[in-house]
Amino acid sequence: MYHATNPAPTVGTGGLFGETVDRPRVDPPRLDTKRRQTLFNLLNALNELSQAESLGQDFDQNSSFEDDRDVPTADEQLQIAGAETFHIFQKRINSFDKELRNFGNAARQLGSSVGILSSAFRLRERLAQILFLFRDNAADLFPRKISRQQREFLVNPNLMDRKRKARRRKSMPGRVPANIEDSLDIENLPEQFENFATALMTFLKCLNEFPEFTDEAVNTSIKSFEGDLKYWACCLQDYRGQFKYPAVQRYVHDLTAEMGEHIDCITETLSMFIEVGVPTIRFAQKHSTANLLTLSTVATFFSAVTATTLQFSYSQTGDMLSDGVNAFWFSSLVFSIAAAVNSLLGLSWKQAMYRSPGDRVPWWVLTWIKRSPLVFLVTSVACFSAGLVLFTYSTDQGKVTSTITAVSTAFTSFGLAAVSAWFASEKWTFVHHRGSKWLSDVLKDALRRFMALRLVSIVSNFFGWGSQYVQKGVEFAEHEFRRMLSMGTITTTALEQGNSLTTGEYAHIISRSPEPLSPVSPSTDSYSHFSAEGSSHPNLEPPTTFNGTSNSPVTPRDRLTNAIRSVMMLQSATSSPSNLFSSPTRKRTTSSAFTDASISRVISGTSLATTFRGSKVASLMHKLKSLEVTQDLAAHSALVRHLQFSPNGKFLATSSWDRTSIIFRVGDPCVPHRVLAHASGFVGQVTWSPVGVLLLTRLNRAIKIWTEDGVCRKTIKRCHHIQSIVWFPGGEAFLSVEGNEVVKLGLNGDVLDTYHFNRVFLHNVAITPDLRRLLGVGPILYSPKGLHPSKSRVEKQLLVYNIETKVIESQTPVLNDVRDITLAKNGQVALVSYENEAFPQLWKLEMVKDQARLTLCHTYMPKVPVDFAGPSYFGGKDDQLVLCTGKVGDIHIWDRDSAVLLHHVRAQALGGDLTCIAWNHASDNPFMFATGSHYGGVRLWTTANNYRPHESSRRLFTVTTQSTPHSITPRSPSPVDDGAQTDSAGTGNAFQSK
Repeated sequence: MYHATNPAPTVGTGGLFGETVDRPRVDPPRLDTKRRQTLFNLLNALNELSQAESLGQDFDQNSSFEDDRDVPTADEQLQIAGAETFHIFQKRINSFDKELRNFGNAARQLGSSVGILSSAFRLRERLAQILFLFRDNAADLFPRKISRQQREFLVNPNLMDRKRKARRRKSMPGRVPANIEDSLDIENLPEQFENFATALMTFLKCLNEFPEFTDEAVNTSIKSFEGDLKYWACCLQDYRGQFKYPAVQRYVHDLTAEMGEHIDCITETLSMFIEVGVPTIRFAQKHSTANLLTLSTVATFFSAVTATTLQFSYSQTGDMLSDGVNAFWFSSLVFSIAAAVNSLLGLSWKQAMYRSPGDRVPWWVLTWIKRSPLVFLVTSVACFSAGLVLFTYSTDQGKVTSTITAVSTAFTSFGLAAVSAWFASEKWTFVHHRGSKWLSDVLKDALRRFMALRLVSIVSNFFGWGSQYVQKGVEFAEHEFRRMLSMGTITTTALEQGNSLTTGEYAHIISRSPEPLSPVSPSTDSYSHFSAEGSSHPNLEPPTTFNGTSNSPVTPRDRLTNAIRSVMMLQSATSSPSNLFSSPTRKRTTSSAFTDASISRVISGTSLATTFRGSKVASLMHKLKSLEVTQDLAAHSALVRHLQFSPNGKFLATSSWDRTSIIFRVGDPCVPHRVLAHASGFVGQVTWSPVGVLLLTRLNRAIKIWTEDGVCRKTIKRCHHIQSIVWFPGGEAFLSVEGNEVVKLGLNGDVLDTYHFNRVFLHNVAITPDLRRLLGVGPILYSPKGLHPSKSRVEKQLLVYNIETKVIESQTPVLNDVRDITLAKNGQVALVSYENEAFPQLWKLEMVKDQARLTLCHTYMPKVPVDFAGPSYFGGKDDQLVLCTGKVGDIHIWDRDSAVLLHHVRAQALGGDLTCIAWNHASDNPFMFATGSHYGGVRLWTTANNYRPHESSRRLFTVTTQSTPHSITPRSPSPVDDGAQTDSAGTGNAFQSK
C-alpha cells in the first residue's frame, strides 16, 4: 500500500530561482482529501489489474456494476473472520506439536523408542510445513490481517550440525543435495497432504509396535485423519495450476476447520496416551527387566552351588556312577552360567532405546533372548537333580537317604515338568487362538471331542444309565425312610395326647402330612391364591380345638395350620397384581443440537449512513425500512415449500407439502385464482415459464405442466428422483435435474438432450441467456480415485458446463452444503445459496481464454448467526438487492454490488418460522415480495407508503395461531378442505364462500 502525503506549505521557502518568497500559512483544503481518496482508489485498481495479469487472466471488460465509487473494495468482516479462523487453526497445530514434544520426552524412557521418536520428529516437520502453506494461503486472502512467514523459521536448530556436514559434501561429484524448501509451494499441497498422511501412519505403526499397550482411540482418530487427508489430496489434484485462484484459495482455507477437528481429536487422545499408555508400557518393560534380573541372580547363585558341589565329585572317576555324576553336574554348571549370561544380555537389549521392535527381529533371535535363560535354568536344575541322585548311590549312602533323595527329586521334577508343560501349552493356545480361548477351554473342547467318539460314547451311556438307576433307587429309599419317620412321629404324638383325636382326624393328619413342608414344595404353591383375611379352599378344613376349650395347649395340627396361614399372608402381602403385570416405563429424553458459529461476527464501528451518505445504498435503506406485512394469506395446511411470482407480476404460485399448489391473483386484495391438486406426492417446486403462460410443478418423480387457468396439460413421469426444474429462456423447453444428469424435455414430454456431469450429484442448475452454458451446483459422489471422506464433509463444486461441446469448462470447489444457484437478468452474476449457517455468495461469470469461470465477488454476512431457509433471491430494480430468510423467521436484505446489509427484519416481528421467499419483479410497487412459512401461511410484504390493502382483505385472509406454533385457524376456509384432490383446478370461490 502506497501512502500519499501532502507536505504542508512553509513560510519563506525557496522559489524556482532561489529567491525567498513569503507565503501565508493556510489549512489543507478539502480538495486534498478528495485527491487522496482518488489516489487510493487508483492504487487499488492498479493492484487488482496486476494480480489479474500475473495469473494470466483475460477478463471481459463489460462491467455489470454501477456507481461503485462509494463502496469499499474490501470487506472488513470477512478479513477479521478469516484471520480468526486461521489463528484458531494455528493454535490447534501448536497444541498438537506440544503434545508431540511431550510424547517424545516421555517416550525416551522406554525401550525400543528410537522409531517412535524419529516418526514423531518427522510428523512435527510435516506439521510445520502444512502450517506454512496454510499461512501463505491465508496471507493471500487476508493480507491486512495475516503476515507471511519467512522460510528460515522452518529450519530446525537440531539439524544445523547435519546441514553443516552436508555443505562440506556439496563439492563431492555425483551428489545432488535435496532441499525440502523447494516443495513448499501451494501448488504442491496435494503431495504435502499425502506426505502428511504417510507420516501419520508411520507414527501410528511405531506406536502400535509397543505390545504392552494399545489405544483404540488413537488408532481410530489417526486412521480417520489419514483417510480424509488422502481424500483431500485426491480431490485437489483436479485443480493443478489453479491454487492461486481466489476460489480455490478459499476452499483450501475452509479446510482448516475440518483439519482442526481432526487435530483436536488426535491431540486429546495422544494426551491420554501419555498419561495412561506410557506409564503402562514403562511398568511392563520394568517388570520384564526385573524378571530377567531375578533370573540372572538365581542362575548365578545356582552356578555357585553347582561349582561347590563339583568339588566333592570331580576327583571320583573310573566307574559309571561317578562319571554320570560329573557329567550331569558339569552340564548343570554350563547351563546355569549360560542362563545368567543370557539374562544379562536380554536385560541390556530390552533397556536399549535403539533396539528393533519385536516384529522386526528374526524369530530365532527373539526366542533366544526371551526364552533361553529360563530354559537353560530349568535344564541346569534338572541336570543337578539327576546328578544329585546318582551321587547318593555312587558314594554308598544309606538306603533310606538314597530312597528319600530319589523320591523327592522325582516328585519335584514331575512338578517342574508339569508346570513347564502348562506354560508351554498356554503359549501355544495364545498363538493359535489369539486370546479368544483359554487353555482350560481348549482342554474342555478336547475332552468333548474325545467323549464324542463312538466307543467312548457307548461306554459313557452305559455308565450313565446305571448311575440313573442307582440314583432313583437311592431317592426311593430316602423317600420311604422319611415317610416312615413321619408316621412314627404322628403316632407318638397321638399316644401322648390320649383320646383327644378321633379316627377321622388322625387319618386326615396322616394324609395331609406325607412329608415335611419346604419353601419350594408344590403344596406351598397350591395355597398361594388364598386371601390374607382367612378365606380358604373348600377342601381345607377349619382349625379344630382339641380339648374343646380355648386354653388348650398348641397342638402340632395348630402349628401346621398357622404355618400355612402365615405363608399365605406373606405371599399376599409381597405379591400384588400391580407388581406382577407392571412393566418398566420408558422415559422421554430430549436432545438439543447446538452449533457454534464457525466465524465470529465483527461489526464495523463506522456508521453506514456516514460511509454511504449520498449514495444509492442510503436511499435504498430508507425505502426498505418502511417494509411491512400488508397481506396474510391462509394458503395451505402444511409447510410452504416454494413460491414464485409470474413474469408479469399478476400471479403468485405456491407449493406445499399438503399436495397442492395454489395460484393467487396479485392485487388489492390477493385472491386465490386456482387450486392445483395432486393425487400423490409432495409438491417441491413451482416455476413459471418466461412468458408466464405455463407453470411447472415438481413432484418426486413427475413434472406437471399447467396453464395459467389451472388446467393440467401434461404429466411427465421420470425414472429418477428430480432435484429441480429450470425453464429455457425462450420457454420452448425446460431442464430436469436428476442426480448427475440434466435432461432437456420438451413441452410434450419428449427427451431432447441429456447432459452428463460425471461425479457430481447436482442439486440445481441455471442456464445463461445465450443458451451456451449451464451453471450447476452439488456435491461430488467420490474422488477421482474412488475415495470417500471418513469424517469430514464431502467436497461440493460449482460447475460451468458448455452445452455445445458437452464439456465441463471449469469447476470451483466449496465446502459448505450448496443447494441453489440463480442467474441475474444480465447473465453476468450468479447467486449461490447454501444450507444451515453458510452465507449466500455472489459469483461473477467471467471469460478466460474462451472458457467461462466463476469468480467470487461478495459474501453476504448477517449481523448475527442465521440458519438460512430456502434459496436466496434477487430483488429490486435490475436485481440490485439480495434477499434471504432464516428458519426462525428473520429476513435479510443486502445491496448486491456492495454486500452492505440494508435491512433486517427480526424474527420476533413475524411470529412464525419461514421456509422460502420470492420477489415480484413486475409489480407496480417496486418493493414487493412474499414469504412462506411452516404452518402454511403466505405473507405479502410491501412498502407502507405506496401500497396498503384494505382492512377487509386483512380480515379475510388473516391467520391466527393457537398455543402451539403448528396449529392454524384460518378465518377463511382452507382450499385443501374444500377443493377436490384431482388434477383439475379449483376456483377461487371456494376461498370466499363461508
